[in-house]
Amino acid sequence: MVAKRPIGSVLELSESADRIWSTMEEADWLEAFRVSSAHWKTQVTPRFAQSVAWSSQEQSSASSAAERVLDELANGNERYERRFGFTYIVCATGKSAEEMLVILNRRLLSDREAELREAAEQQRQITQIRLGKWLAE
Repeated sequence: MVAKRPIGSVLELSESADRIWSTMEEADWLEAFRVSSAHWKTQVTPRFAQSVAWSSQEQSSASSAAERVLDELANGNERYERRFGFTYIVCATGKSAEEMLVILNRRLLSDREAELREAAEQQRQITQIRLGKWLAE
């Protein structure tokens, strides 16, 4: 992305991000998943503070979910990470905790290759949302 600067429009930025993301391979995706999940698993640094805040907003529906649903999400996340070797990634914007749990349970039935591609697509969607938010500020 840096090599493409200056980028002339929001549309051009969005399309460039998608084009570059589509050329990534497993190691690249796993690194992106690791960095994305590290924002909220570890101490927040000023560099990632805004991303963490957006992540919290995007997942805010989970805060009003029933304790049972939150427990099932936590347990499912652990099973997911053991099964696939990376964090469960879902574009949470507009989804309830119950919906995210249904998606998680469905995705736990996938094979690793299909799930890696699904997680990459979810990360792409999150990236597009975040790019839009960065540009709006």
